[in-house]
Amino acid sequence: MKKFFGLLSLCLLLPLQACAQEQWQEGVHYEVISDKAVEKKEVMEFFSYWCPACFNFEVIAKQIERELPEGAVFTKVHVNFMGMATPEVQEMATQAMMIARALKQEKAVNEAIFNYIHKQRGVVSSMDDLKKIFELAGIDNATFDKTARSFGAKTLFRQNQKLLADYRSAVRSVPTFIVNGKYKAQFLR
Repeated sequence: MKKFFGLLSLCLLLPLQACAQEQWQEGVHYEVISDKAVEKKEVMEFFSYWCPACFNFEVIAKQIERELPEGAVFTKVHVNFMGMATPEVQEMATQAMMIARALKQEKAVNEAIFNYIHKQRGVVSSMDDLKKIFELAGIDNATFDKTARSFGAKTLFRQNQKLLADYRSAVRSVPTFIVNGKYKAQFLR
């Protein structure tokens, strides 16, 4: 009887597997960017605060993060190659994001920065502008400055920059999603 149910289950699941293979097609839905995947399950979103598409994609990015399987990690990687701000200002924004990550306030600060740039039409041109956004998110200047000098925030910044360098040839525009270090999602742009 167990063998029968096992065989029945297998017969039911095989067509689903075939559907899944037909549903996701290389070159249509994703691009292979590496010969092998990383060991941990992860989705990385390469984005920029200045990118209108990234701002509009935030709802979907949050949904992707919520629906990841247990044990999978969702990581946002801020880029510095958008034409709407200088690379120096974009790196300041990356530093601010890492300060927020170190303070476990990344989601709130990301939302505040996106809203400042896209809804309020604010201009970020210095670290002082970013500090003001942090204040609006409830993080005072002293905490910001102390965390900015911390080893943890500096390490997180270096990690972000390394991921950006490692995947730069695959990340030509934003938002870009890379799954398990091997697959780059394809979107109709």
